[in-house]
This record gives sequence, C-alpha cells and structure tokens, in this order.
Amino acid sequence: MAETTVLDVVVLWRTRVRYIGITIAVVVLNYGLDRLTKLLAIEFLKGRPLVSFFGDLVVLVYAENTEAFLSMGSVWSPFLKYLLFLVIPGILCLYGLFWCFLKARDLPRLVLVSIIIGGGSGNLVDRIANDFRVVDFLNFGIGRLRTGVLNVADLSVTFGTLLLILAEYRREKRERVHGSESKS
Repeated sequence: MAETTVLDVVVLWRTRVRYIGITIAVVVLNYGLDRLTKLLAIEFLKGRPLVSFFGDLVVLVYAENTEAFLSMGSVWSPFLKYLLFLVIPGILCLYGLFWCFLKARDLPRLVLVSIIIGGGSGNLVDRIANDFRVVDFLNFGIGRLRTGVLNVADLSVTFGTLLLILAEYRREKRERVHGSESKS
C-alpha cells in the first residue's frame, strides 16, 4: 500500500479548500440571482398585467405560491407541508453542503449539486420568511402546452437535477465500457 506523504496531504487540502470556495460561490450566486429576480418581480410585476415575449413563448406574471409545482399540496395538512416543503428540503440542502465541503471528488458533480442547493435554498428562505409563500413569475410554453408559473430557484433545482442525472448516467456508462475493456 502506498504511503501518504506531506505533499499528498497538502494537495488534498488545497483541493478541498478550492472545492469549498467553488461550492460557496455557486450557491451564493444561484441564491443571489433567485433573490434578485424575485425582488424585481415584486417591484415590476406584482399587481400589473402579464408581459409576453416571443409570441407567448416566455410570459412574466407575478404569482405567490403556497404549494409545490402545479398546486401540488394544496389539500395537504400543515404538518405534511412543513415536513415536505421545509424539513426534508432543509436536510437535503444541509447534507448537500456537507457532501460538497467534505466528500466531493468530482468538480462537475460538485457544481451541479451546488446549483441544486442554491435553488433549493432560495425557495426554503421564501417559505420560512413569507409564511410558506414563494414568489413565482416565469411561465414558458407554446400555445396551450405551458409550464406552471415558476422562478429561478425552480429552474436551478430542475435543470441541476436533470444535468446531474445525465452526468451520472454518462459516467456509469463510461465506467462500464472501460471496465469491460480492462477485463479483455
């Protein structure tokens, strides 16, 4: 078994510090962008008619959401809402930070998890500070095929998760191919 040298420890420590810095930067940038866009929505969209771009491909409309995507959770008990909208997402965000700070070994994966944490934190802070209300203002679609009204945090969580799943799939596929080549 190889011996760990002082240089190995220094390299590992510098990498860990770099990863912590990247995590903080990505989370703060994502959270900050979400906060800024929500404040702009409150200032310029609240109480005003919707604004449409590109033939209704993108619609800006102010909404306050006390449920999850597409009003999911509207009939849930307060306990269930508290558990599913605050406790579990809060634990996941904290675990994600722990993983990024202490366990991450792959930079693309670290960035994607940090994007998800940044988005999740944006909606968590809204729910805590605004009696479960989250500011939403973005709607996308073509004709009658449309998304629900959402925000930058939702986009961060959704696309961060989708890209993380795709990256994991590609990594596992590469490992299978390289694993079968080494056995030949």
